[in-house]
Formats: sequence, C-alpha cells, structure tokens
Amino acid sequence: MTVTLAQLRRYAVGRSLFRPTTLRRAIERLGFVQADPIRQPARAQDLILRHRVSGYRAGDLERRYARLPIEEDAFVNYGYLPRATATLMHPRKARKPWDAVSAQRAEDVLEFVRTHGTVHPREVENHFQHGRVTNWFGGSSNATTQLLDGMHYRGLLRVVSRASGTRTYALADRPAVPVEPDDAMDLLLDVAVRLYAPLPRRTLRLLGSLLGYGAPQWRDRRVEALLRAEERLACATVDGVQWFWPGDEDPTRRWTPKPLVRLLAPFDPVVWDRHRFELFWGWEYKFEAYTPAAQRVRGYYSLPLLWRDKVVGWGNLLVRDGDLLADIGYVDGQPKDAVFAPALEDELGRMRTFLGLET
Repeated sequence: MTVTLAQLRRYAVGRSLFRPTTLRRAIERLGFVQADPIRQPARAQDLILRHRVSGYRAGDLERRYARLPIEEDAFVNYGYLPRATATLMHPRKARKPWDAVSAQRAEDVLEFVRTHGTVHPREVENHFQHGRVTNWFGGSSNATTQLLDGMHYRGLLRVVSRASGTRTYALADRPAVPVEPDDAMDLLLDVAVRLYAPLPRRTLRLLGSLLGYGAPQWRDRRVEALLRAEERLACATVDGVQWFWPGDEDPTRRWTPKPLVRLLAPFDPVVWDRHRFELFWGWEYKFEAYTPAAQRVRGYYSLPLLWRDKVVGWGNLLVRDGDLLADIGYVDGQPKDAVFAPALEDELGRMRTFLGLET
C-alpha cells in the first residue's frame, strides 16, 4: 500500500478520537485505558476517557467501575480493560516466586477474604499486623499492601472498587477459559495494536516486550507472536520506517481533522508512543513528573496540546480556589488560524465542566 506520513498521522488521530459513546463501549473499543495516580488536574484514566465518553466527568470510571464488566489489572501497563481480555492473562505466574513466609501469609489472607467478602487493606493490616518491608527501590512499604498487590497480580484477588482512591479486594472468580498460549498471545497483542495503531515496527516490538508484564508466563513465546503479528497485520514503509496497523482498516481513507483543540493525557493513545510522536510532529515530548524541577522543560504534568491533527504545544493545568489555571506553551508559536483561540477557550471550558468547576 502507498501511504504518506501525513495520512498515517490523520489516521492515528481520527481512529483513536472516535465519536464519544458510553463508558462501557469506549473501554471496549479502546481495549485498555492506562491508569496513573497523579491528579493534575485529574487522573490520566479520566483525562483519556473524557474525549471518548459522552458527558464524562472526572471520577466517573471509579464511581461506575463495580457495575462494568471490566478489570483493574496489568496489561502492557497498569490500567483498566475488559474482563474477557484480563481473563486471557490468568492464571498469571509472577517471574519471582514468593518465599515460604509470603506464601503462607497469602494463604492466610485468602482465608480471611473468603470469610469477610470484600476487604479494605486497612482491615487486613489490622488483623494480621504484617509490619513493614523493603520495597524494590530500597525504601520501606506496608507489608500488607505489598502482599495484596502481589495477590492481585497473580490473580488470587480482584479489585472490587476504590474507597477514596484505595483499592478494595475480593476473591477472583474467573471462569476457566481454555485458550492455547499462542492464541492468547495473538489476541493480547492484537488488543495492544488496535489501541496504538498505526505503529512503527520498533513500537510493535516494544509492545511484545511489555506483554511480559501482563502475561509473564508466556514471555518465551513473544518472539514468535511478533513474527505472526507482522504476517497478519497490514503494513507499509514510509521514509524508511515500517508501519503496521489492523488489516481491516485503511489509513488512506479520508480522515478529516476537526477544528478542535484537545488537551491530552501524557498516556493518551494518541501520544503514548514517544517514538511515533517525534515522527508525526517533529519534536520531543517527555513525561517530567519525576524529573527534578530545575531540569523540567515543559512542566510537571504537561498535557500535549492537539490542534486538528497536529500537536502544537502543551498545557500545564492547575485547580486553585475553585478555578482552572492554564499555562499554555507552543513549539513554534501559537497557531495563526483565526479559529484557534476560540477553540482553545472551548477546550478549557470543557475541562472546567469535566472537573466540576463553576464556569
């Protein structure tokens, strides 16, 4: 297929920012919504969904989670995905087995959860008094929290809801789905490709590696899974870069960019792939929340600023005294299109409504 980089860019934006729908349908269509605990001005999962769910408000996912057929779980990152997809990754075998003490503690906690149903980590800690442990980066963590995280990751527990942001757990009751490992890997990789397409070959290989987080028990099958994916996906080479996308989609169809400004989450599917970002828009975007303040270039939690089908800058947003403060920056100056300024004001107005602020 003959395709240009401009066509791929418009296709990437148009297919990901589809017409807003219901929360359930949006998650099913995306296949995965990456989560992040930072709230600036809202959590990443909410910032992602606000563009794709009709009337979405910050916190709707958390409020409605228990009524949706979705799971909070590991995939290529941590986030939310349809229950049927999560089931494909379980039973999950962690790369590092528990020691005898941790294994016994997990058995004891499982019995406690069987007796009590849904549990809050505080209830578990009050009952068992597990104390503190050293975490992976050398600091100190609550041992109960770490144990519950491990039990959730291994599929022994599932997240039932969140209480003021804290996960509550119940026994995982997943039906046994007899799927061959190779078939499961193909299905999981297809979910990731549909979320981030079109993607360069380098990113396709990255996704194969990241699936080792969601399905570590099949890490040794990822090379073969990637080879099968390259055979079944549509592809084209543009300026020396090989691109892939689902075979039932056509990137050359007319994707007309809407005259809209959109402030995107740092992990939004449109901008998640930083390699693709630079190929499409010609500048480097970094997530700088964990960069020392003096070394930040664009800000603590800068949101890529999409105008039509081009990311022209970024915005740092802060809620203070019930008002939304916006610091907007541009790569090559503010667009001169006469409709840009009112479109930006419209986006900030939508953001205020999404955050529940008075306009």
